[in-house]
Amino acid sequence: MRERRTELARRIALHVGTEERRATAVPRLSLHRRTGPTAPCAVTYEPSVIVMAQGQKRVDLGRTTFIYDESHYLLTSVDLPIVSCVVEASEEAPCLAMMLRLDIPLVRELLSREDMQLPDSGSIDKAAMATGQTTVELLDACCRLVGLLDEPQDVPFLSSLLEREIIYRVLKGRAGARLRAIATLGDQSNRTAKSIAWLRTNYVKQIRVEDLAQVAGMGVSTFHHHFRALTAMSPLQYQKQLRLQAARSRMLIDGLDAASAAFEVGYESASQFNREYSRLFGQPPMRDVRSNRLTSAAA
Repeated sequence: MRERRTELARRIALHVGTEERRATAVPRLSLHRRTGPTAPCAVTYEPSVIVMAQGQKRVDLGRTTFIYDESHYLLTSVDLPIVSCVVEASEEAPCLAMMLRLDIPLVRELLSREDMQLPDSGSIDKAAMATGQTTVELLDACCRLVGLLDEPQDVPFLSSLLEREIIYRVLKGRAGARLRAIATLGDQSNRTAKSIAWLRTNYVKQIRVEDLAQVAGMGVSTFHHHFRALTAMSPLQYQKQLRLQAARSRMLIDGLDAASAAFEVGYESASQFNREYSRLFGQPPMRDVRSNRLTSAAA
């Protein structure tokens, strides 16, 4: 375990360089590095597997906290608005991680194989996020996937094979139970995930829970139960977080003022936007943007 973890950390550090995040030539693979603890930050995690080679991170989903580190990976099965921070990192021992975004059709393909022997999932009523024990086999597959960056000519052929191996390792573990349910056509988790994907794309629109329940093919009360079980929040709370994060991005990246950003993401009341933004990010919109720009400039 120690040898594989050290090797994975070495390969991530080599290819991420001094950047905090680097997309790679391997499809759906990105590398991440932090040299110190960070303040809690509201972001949205995509369906993905994050394997830590060094350091520790914390994620808050609603009132549930997930800690992932050198011994535990983080599995996210649907798009989830969360609050994340780096807990352990330094210049001498930076936080180093690899993230592999999940291709759900590929997950479904693996589950359809007759030779795919899986543990009994039992009754599932947990969030679409979980931590799992990092095994030697999983670390070895991750090392080989990142190692393809040294042999770019092998990426087109081998990356898909190693991606399958990593997903296979995750599906076989206890943390993979929710992912198995979400990828299984007809399962209530799968149907709820369809409504989450729709809401993720259409968060600017005014929505009714009845319409989302129809997308999922469920009654309203059943849908509401399953949505909260997956995301730890109601559909309207989920939409609100997506809107506020999108508005923040528009202000930081595109230079929009608060009123314009609020209007673009679907708010009709500037005062409501300012109030909800301050509640999520800890300060009013433009002050938060100035603070983030000063922090980025200092970095």
